[in-house]
Amino acid sequence: MSDHSCTSEPEPSDSLRAFGAVLKAFRKRAGHTQEEFAPIVQYAPATVASIEQGRRLPPREFIERAEVALDAFGALRDASKYLSRRSGLASWFRQWADLEEQAISLYTYECRVVPGLLQTDAYARAVIWSVPPLPTEQQVEERVAARLARQELLSTHREPPTAFSFILEQAVLERRTGGVDVTRELIDHLLDVNECYRNVELQLMPLQQPIHAGLDGPLRLLETPENEWFAYSEGQQTGLLISDRKEISLIQQRYAKMRSQALTSEDSVSLLKRMRGAL
Repeated sequence: MSDHSCTSEPEPSDSLRAFGAVLKAFRKRAGHTQEEFAPIVQYAPATVASIEQGRRLPPREFIERAEVALDAFGALRDASKYLSRRSGLASWFRQWADLEEQAISLYTYECRVVPGLLQTDAYARAVIWSVPPLPTEQQVEERVAARLARQELLSTHREPPTAFSFILEQAVLERRTGGVDVTRELIDHLLDVNECYRNVELQLMPLQQPIHAGLDGPLRLLETPENEWFAYSEGQQTGLLISDRKEISLIQQRYAKMRSQALTSEDSVSLLKRMRGAL
């Protein structure tokens, strides 16, 4: 739901700036320009610049290659450990959104709202108007536009198309956020997405599920083109970007369990159609 943050470039966090400063100092000590250093770590000069400015989370491969190439005494590895956690929903979600742009796999479990990538215009407005403080008309328009623009990620024209898995609690739809008309349109949209996008798997978690691996709350997982995994979790005015491998393994176990506990895609479609008919 935090897609409402901002549409601008991710704000640098203190930990990202600190890592960037350390990297820059070691690069200069080695006598490399950004253009000279880029092929050494096998990334573009623009990526090196963005990491040094604290505007991009450095991939694990980048950190390891830079550590070795710059003989950094373990300083880059140590500094990177503090990049995985930081309060501040808006800044971390913008960083997550940046990672989403390149993701080859993206998994989402939601128990509060329909994920932003699956929302309609009307549903997005209903969600935004529901949560205090009351936004201005301009803020609503900006947030809706940003949320809907992100849905381009679903396109199968991307090279390669991202593989999506969504697990959504049935209760989220039963809540009828925005009213019956908004819910009817939303369910129609979910059915259309399921039919039109072969790269999207949508599963509903039924109202009655005595054993549920997602009781700790919503979560997201993504895989980068370098096959590196990140996770993201959020709460009231807080966001958590997770890169620790052990923690990600735990979250992957939970998500895998939920996929087996949720209804199959076919049964989920059948349930959506029954819910649609009941409105």
